[in-house]
Amino acid sequence: MSILERLQSDMIVAAKAREKKRLGAIRFVRSEMKYREIELGRPLKDEDALEVLSRLSKRHRESIEQFTSAERLDLVENEKVGLGVVTEYLPEALTENELAAIVTETIAEVGASAPGEIGLVMKAIMPKVKGRADGKIVRTLVQAGLARATEN
Repeated sequence: MSILERLQSDMIVAAKAREKKRLGAIRFVRSEMKYREIELGRPLKDEDALEVLSRLSKRHRESIEQFTSAERLDLVENEKVGLGVVTEYLPEALTENELAAIVTETIAEVGASAPGEIGLVMKAIMPKVKGRADGKIVRTLVQAGLARATEN
């Protein structure tokens, strides 16, 4: 079952169960998917849907941080519901060890040895971890990996 089909069936279930917050979050995700479909001018593939979900996940996490720092706990709750819904449809996140292994492998693959080559490594690694790891965490691990490579 594709991501779009799962969203449709889960929306019906949430509506029947009268889960207003969950239903609203699913509808929001579906509308974002529709916007992306219009942008592309073709039906979405699962890769496109994952891209939209990753972007929404990042947006929700950033909103949670901002609302928490502004002490707007009512808005934090809504964002957490949205993040929970988005997370259901994303593939399982990589563990830090798995991510570190991919970073080390990619640094060797690209042949990067200086901290200035972080862009080259990020360009090679992001397609491998798409939807399964946060870009900030990946960047931090790449920086640490390149620092170790420079020491050796």
